[in-house]
Amino acid sequence: MKIMKAGSQPTKKASPDWFTGTVWQDPIVEAPEPARVRALKVAFEPGARTAWHTHPLGQTLHVVSGIGLVGLRHEQPKIINAGDTVWIPSGEEHWHGATADNSMTHIAIQEALDGSVAEWLEKVSDEDYQPAPI
Repeated sequence: MKIMKAGSQPTKKASPDWFTGTVWQDPIVEAPEPARVRALKVAFEPGARTAWHTHPLGQTLHVVSGIGLVGLRHEQPKIINAGDTVWIPSGEEHWHGATADNSMTHIAIQEALDGSVAEWLEKVSDEDYQPAPI
C-alpha cells in the first residue's frame, strides 16, 4: 500500500502543446504495472480546453465543479455540469474544457496501453469550440 499525502505532489500547468488557455493538473494516481489506471484532477479556466485527442482504452470524466463542454468530431459540443460523468470509448476523437464564461474542474480517469494514455491531435478551433444554442 502507498498513501500519497495531500499536497505531496505539485500542481502542474498543462502543456500548451495539448491545451488552449490556462489548465492546471493535479495527479491522483499513476498505478505501477501491471495496473494501468491513471487519474488526474484537471482545472480549466474559462475558455480553456484540450486539443483533439483519443485514448487507447477509453476515458471517464467526472465533473466536480463548474460548467464545461465535451465535443466529438463533426458534432456540436455538449454542456457538462458538476456531478455529470462522461464515458468516452476507445479511439473516439474528442476534446473537453470549460465554457467561455465559466471554469470547470473534472477528474479524468484512463488506462495506459503500452505506456500511453492518449494520442494528441490538432488544437480545437474556435468554430468547433462553440456549443449549440440552448
